[in-house]
Amino acid sequence: MLVPEWRPALAAAHDAALDWLEGLPDRSVGPDVDYDAMYAALSEPMPEAGVPAERVISELAATLKPGLMAFNHGRFFGWVIGGAMPAGVAADWLVAAWDQNTAMAEPTPGVSALEAVTAEWLLELLDLPRTSSVAFVTGAQVANLVCLAAARGRVLAEAGWDVEADGLVGAPPVTVLAGEFVHHTVGKAVRILGLGERRMVEVEADANARMRPEALAEALMTVEGPVIVCAQAGEIATGGIDPLGAIASVVDARRPDAPTWLHVDGAIGLFGRASRVLAPKFAGAERADSWCTDAHKWLNTPYDCGIAIVRDREAHHRAMTLHASYLPQPGAARDPIDWNPEMSRRARATAVYATLRSLGREGVAEIAERDCEMAQLLAEGVRMIPGAEVCNHVELNQVLVRLHDPAGLDDDAHTRAALARLQASGVAFPSGTTFRGRAAIRFSIVNWATDESDIAETLEALADAHARWG
Repeated sequence: MLVPEWRPALAAAHDAALDWLEGLPDRSVGPDVDYDAMYAALSEPMPEAGVPAERVISELAATLKPGLMAFNHGRFFGWVIGGAMPAGVAADWLVAAWDQNTAMAEPTPGVSALEAVTAEWLLELLDLPRTSSVAFVTGAQVANLVCLAAARGRVLAEAGWDVEADGLVGAPPVTVLAGEFVHHTVGKAVRILGLGERRMVEVEADANARMRPEALAEALMTVEGPVIVCAQAGEIATGGIDPLGAIASVVDARRPDAPTWLHVDGAIGLFGRASRVLAPKFAGAERADSWCTDAHKWLNTPYDCGIAIVRDREAHHRAMTLHASYLPQPGAARDPIDWNPEMSRRARATAVYATLRSLGREGVAEIAERDCEMAQLLAEGVRMIPGAEVCNHVELNQVLVRLHDPAGLDDDAHTRAALARLQASGVAFPSGTTFRGRAAIRFSIVNWATDESDIAETLEALADAHARWG
């Protein structure tokens, strides 16, 4: 057997990783160079002869470093992305070294059992029905897809149609109702599942992008047959949390008459249920039929790990299971392949387990509570800047900011220009958006490392970007 030399390459990776992580406070949050510069630096003919592994790693780290976004930085506020924590990063290194294809329990009992335990911990942490099934997938996109696949199968089965066996041709139409600010991953999942994104029914939302239960009730009166309702526990721009208890009551009122399923997209906020302080904001979430969330958001695990949770284990299993003659036959153990779309898959639950064990419930709650406090602090500071406006009610960890043009000409253009200046400064990196037709800067505070000093530096840089106009 050929015995490879592991230590030089892994030592080079260890040194490069620490150089990156320990140097975060002193570097700009955004990349120092753009895509074209990175492509030029990397582009060369495919080598004829190999290069020593340790040299490959050292040169790769040095070349890519200027083009990396500092997602781990306490002043990265873009796109609702957390920063990986020490236990999760270290566990993820082990995942790569172990190289386990976590599909079936028989050949990979260690990581398969770890995934089962991690699923149990998550149900307890989030206070969701303990008999629910759990899938560890790539992100919220696939988590929503898995949940809605189970939903599609169940509501059609109740209407007398077996979609897993017979497909959608000839099936009763399934109506999907979602708030007007539903995340695009839900629409994409609906499209992939063949339900038709343009057939989704939009339900009116309030000023903070929360679905109005009375509007949902009115919309349900206009549709017949199987229905899937998609609510949100944290809207992408405002952080607005749908009134989940009231929505669940509207859904329950319809169930005796027609197949109905309630799904909660909690990619942004569902981990808030770990906090006794924040949990009341999510009251009623436990009454849903399925839930989506992201561990690489508020739990701050390394990319990637979305989580799909389904109350109806049979519907989940039927939508996702896979068996073949060349694979180990099903046994009593939980086979991960039965709950997610992937056949080949890395042991991504390992980093979730390590992060949960290192933090405990108190640690998870502390991150969520502190990030919400930092969001309030940021909003208070923005209101002190002349010509700056907070556009949302800050009920979670999202702050939506609009800057008025000092020249009185074009607030949209000025807001976008100030955002570009703030990003280019390297001090902080929020992302831009459009909310109700107006340009805005969106600060998503989900990083475990963000503190008061980060907020103060961000506010100073924002005020400077706002002042440098024209």
